Amino acid sequence: MSDADYLGAARPTLILYLSHRPNAMTLDVAALLAANSNHWRKIVNLLAKVACPVADEWRHFRDETLFQETALCFEPQLAQASCWHWIGGKENLSRFSDLQHCALPLPAAPGIAVDPQKRVLLTPYLDYRQLSNVLVKHVRRSLCEQSFYR
Repeated sequence: MSDADYLGAARPTLILYLSHRPNAMTLDVAALLAANSNHWRKIVNLLAKVACPVADEWRHFRDETLFQETALCFEPQLAQASCWHWIGGKENLSRFSDLQHCALPLPAAPGIAVDPQKRVLLTPYLDYRQLSNVLVKHVRRSLCEQSFYR
């Protein structure tokens, strides 16, 4: 996988797969957000809200630790990493033609499914309208049940 296809930690706890790259491929979150639209701010915020070990500290986690613990990947195949793999959006998921999973829908969380064996998380696209704070809580609860937050 090339540097153009991956941005983040060498050994992430969570990789978020997206079909499009930001304008600036930098590990500096402030620089990444400054070089891109509000759309990327939403994506980065949602990644931090899900990945942060302490839910209420997601802003600090985003600004100080995000790409030391997580990564973004733009290739339509799961990276060879023993971590959680998050694919957001049906259109994005359709790019993963070889992905075989047994993700089961979460009760009371429309559009969210989890395969704990393969560590695959499927959600709606990363936008506040589709992936609300209520749904983020369901995702966090499910990941907590899988011992994601150590």
